[in-house]
Formats: sequence, structure tokens, C-alpha cells
Amino acid sequence: MFYRPEDGHGLPHNPFNAIVSPRPIGWISTRGDTGDNLAPYSFFNAVAYVPPQVMFASTSAKPDRDGTKDSMAQLRETGVFCVNIVEYAMRNAMNVTSGAHPAGTDEFTLADIVKAECDTIDCPRVATAPASLECKVTQITTLPGEANLVVFGQVSGVHIRDDCLTDGLFDVTRYNPLTRLGYQDYSVIREVFPLIRPEV
Repeated sequence: MFYRPEDGHGLPHNPFNAIVSPRPIGWISTRGDTGDNLAPYSFFNAVAYVPPQVMFASTSAKPDRDGTKDSMAQLRETGVFCVNIVEYAMRNAMNVTSGAHPAGTDEFTLADIVKAECDTIDCPRVATAPASLECKVTQITTLPGEANLVVFGQVSGVHIRDDCLTDGLFDVTRYNPLTRLGYQDYSVIREVFPLIRPEV
């Protein structure tokens, strides 16, 4: 089949998210005037090595946050955020934090998640996450659409859980990353294999 997005797809549900998958999940923690916040975003990725930089997009809004969501509103206040990596074992806690809870709700408390302080920024992080990236906002970009915002951040600090290192390598098989598919579906990474890039 072929369809133009502006004309509709004619399917029971939009296939776009299912096509662009699997996607890593950025479990974004922020701190603001209303307190601490934690929410997952699947439009998330690393975008540069030197200096290390990441991005995530917020694509909907809450009525109590002036055209955006809690994470974006709070990092606009402070200029910082933390990306926490989601392991399969924390899938249910992550799902609890995905709700559109009222501004001021501390999702760490709501989902019974252990909180720790970041080292380079004034922001909470998930203490037991396989890894956490402390980030300073470099830019926020508005995309076409009603509530589409992308934030870019430069990584100023990296936390790695000791049990996720094998022979000096960050080993995803030690914690099994949770990934986002389309619809209400997720997947988990349990197997990896190498491909050696050809020399030319």
C-alpha cells in the first residue's frame, strides 16, 4: 500500500511509529518550580560524539503546561535534564511514569523509584538505572505541528551501573534495554552480534 500522511492511512491505527522502530527510550528526569518529574520519551537518541549530545522530542501537551508537557516546561526553567536508560526489569515502573499526571506530581514517589542527585546539574536521576546522562540544554527547536518540540542537550556527566560493565565495555545484555515499537507495543534486547565495518 501507499498513502500520503495528509490524506490518512485508512488503517485501524497509525502505522508510522511501528515503521520507525525499535526506538530507544529516554526516561527524562527534570526539576522545576513544581518539584521533580520523570517521564519516558521514545523520540530519543544520541546525535553527536564530541562533545557527546542527545535529543528528545515532546509531541503532545497537557492543559496545565501551556502547550507542552512537564519535562519540557521544567527544562525550559532550569536549562538541564537527565536521561535515564530503561532496563526491562523497570518496564512497569516506567509505564507508571508515562501517565499524564498533574503538574507537581513526583513520579519517582508515584512509581516507587529510588532517586539520586546528579553531580554536574541540579536534577534528580534514577539511582538504579543502568546508565544516566546528565545534560545541559543547548537548544530547543519548534517543529511543524501543534505541540512538537525537540530539545538538544550536551552531556556533562555520565553514570554507569558497575554491573553493566563487562571487560570495560558497557554490556546491554547485562540489563536488557527496553525499546519502543508502535501502538502499545514494546520489545527487549537480549542478543547482540558484531558486524565489522569494511575497510576501503
